[in-house]
Amino acid sequence: MLKYFEKLYKKGATSFYEIVNYNLKIEQKMFIVTANPETFTEGSNNKDFDKLLLDNNTILIPDGIGIVKAANMLKFDVLERITGIDLAIKLLDLAEENHYKLALLGAKPEIIEALTKVLKEKYPHINIVKTENGYIENKDVFFEDLVRLEPDICLVALGIPNQELLIYKHLDKFKKGVFVGVGGSFDVLSGSKKRAPKIFQKLNLEWLYRIVKEPKRLKRFYNNNVKFIFKIKKLQKSL
Repeated sequence: MLKYFEKLYKKGATSFYEIVNYNLKIEQKMFIVTANPETFTEGSNNKDFDKLLLDNNTILIPDGIGIVKAANMLKFDVLERITGIDLAIKLLDLAEENHYKLALLGAKPEIIEALTKVLKEKYPHINIVKTENGYIENKDVFFEDLVRLEPDICLVALGIPNQELLIYKHLDKFKKGVFVGVGGSFDVLSGSKKRAPKIFQKLNLEWLYRIVKEPKRLKRFYNNNVKFIFKIKKLQKSL
């Protein structure tokens, strides 16, 4: 698992957004993985996902506070979280400012419909070239159609690792574009779910807010976060 931490982007959000902005302007392709403990755990157990995470064309950013704390425990100096939702918002702002082409894949039909409506109202200058819900049977067709449309930004919300594996499968077909798996961000961006209040965000306690709002998340949190920290402690002792 150390190899993931070595590859992790370690500077702050401001610095990373500048890189994203620059790459969009020069049409340099980017594939960004928003990494949390579940990401690294999945990579350790899934050969295809491990290959994806370690590919030179993949950029790993520290989405979860668990990743930041684990990195610090392992003596990797990671400055701060760069969350998937914040990155998505930044990309939408850049798309609005520069009239970029945007593609969206994921979530339930009613969520993607609501999101499209919200974006058209809030970001009238974004060129939304293609949207589709996450329940279509053949998601490869979405990407095959997308090659012709040449989006500047493509956000995929299918959950880890499906969203990343799907992007990775088709990435070589594109000459440009920023591609990101954004998990449950469409729910928040569409207004269907509320993001944690600012105080929770500031204290890095968004995970706690989500569990309080959705107690069924507790088991998943234990499996992907608590167990992860125990693994990190064990790894720390071996260094």
